[in-house]
Amino acid sequence: MENIVIFGAYSAIAEATARHLAPSGGRFFLVGRDSAKLDQVAADLKVRGAQEVHIFASDLAVPSEMLASVEALYGAFDKVDVALLAHGTLPDQQACQGDAAQTLAALEVNGLSHIGLLTLLAERLEQQGSGTIAVITSVAGDRGRKSNYVYGTAKRAVSTFLDGLRHRLAATDVKVIDIRPGFVDTPMTADFDKGALWASPDKVGGDIARAIEKGRPVVYSPWFWRYIMVIIRNVPAFVFHKTNL
Repeated sequence: MENIVIFGAYSAIAEATARHLAPSGGRFFLVGRDSAKLDQVAADLKVRGAQEVHIFASDLAVPSEMLASVEALYGAFDKVDVALLAHGTLPDQQACQGDAAQTLAALEVNGLSHIGLLTLLAERLEQQGSGTIAVITSVAGDRGRKSNYVYGTAKRAVSTFLDGLRHRLAATDVKVIDIRPGFVDTPMTADFDKGALWASPDKVGGDIARAIEKGRPVVYSPWFWRYIMVIIRNVPAFVFHKTNL
């Protein structure tokens, strides 16, 4: 029976991933700011096959609460088999451009809080010598674009940190997975026009569950974003700067 912790457990993608993992009968530890929403996710997972579900309300952008959530996790479980980091926000790029405080807050919740949490978790998993760390980053981190470069900066920082962790833990059986979704139809993107490139949370959640099972180091979801981003990364700057991406 696996012990699974999900940070940001009631985000649309995290909840969809948990639903894919629950039928295996694992034990879950769910972390998020809103205990009522955590209760709803917990009840759903129990119906779907989870053997045990713990919840812990915490604002992961606050270092003391981050530490408390990890201590509570290891109070409930003696080891962790899967840790999924799925918390974050989608900042308003235009607002951030005119307000350093908003920019720094966006980098804190989408980047630094992940790095702090990964630091705590990696130490524990390195000691136990096994497990999987999976983190939802974004294709936005593959190349800075004027439409979302604050968010992309945070995600690129997390991806680089994951690269370093993967190198550090290579001699162990700890797997480090960087999940890079493209456009996903979630409450955070409710105001966006949707098109053919958009995916459902269930699709991305299924991809994450399979990535955890297979231990793939970097996963784009849906798969075609890997090739889209190869093109975007390699467009020459003199062409790229004329686009509205």
